[in-house]
Amino acid sequence: MARVPYLQQSDLPPEHRDLLARPIALNRAMANNPEASKAFSVPAMYIRHKSKLDPRLRELAILQVGWLTRSPYEWSHHVKIGRDFGVSDGDIRAIADETAGRPSMLEPLARLVLRAAREMTNGLAMTEATYAALERELGRERLIDLVMAVAFYNGVVRLLATLQIDVEPEYEPYLREHPLPKD
Repeated sequence: MARVPYLQQSDLPPEHRDLLARPIALNRAMANNPEASKAFSVPAMYIRHKSKLDPRLRELAILQVGWLTRSPYEWSHHVKIGRDFGVSDGDIRAIADETAGRPSMLEPLARLVLRAAREMTNGLAMTEATYAALERELGRERLIDLVMAVAFYNGVVRLLATLQIDVEPEYEPYLREHPLPKD
């Protein structure tokens, strides 16, 4: 159960009702502080709508963060969102293999993106080798977009965990279809 109430549009003054245009649990919780909610949405909207990073690679990186942090909310939402951007069920299953050091059918760039997300999530930063390889493959601009996405979603999972945001019923099937590890 969330530590803050889930607000409805009717709970907000008219000038803040747009915060709940997408009334997911995270937005409904963040609406308890409209200015923070607006600030939070700026990097999220950039990552989703303006980043030059391939959206499938972005979603794989976000899913890797959700997998490593065992964040049911992040994982379930981005299984759904990832599919909208070309992430296949095979890609999703490959995250577990890649995380465990087992081979997968992912192409080399996707494996490199997952490695970068693991390094940033588990060890704070990418290694020199991973960074250099990604800079060769992506260029600086798209690499910065990747770093920003991984860093932002590492913050998001901490916000979700601290506020104890619940997975909405309509996202629970994604957790059954692609369960997070128990350990």
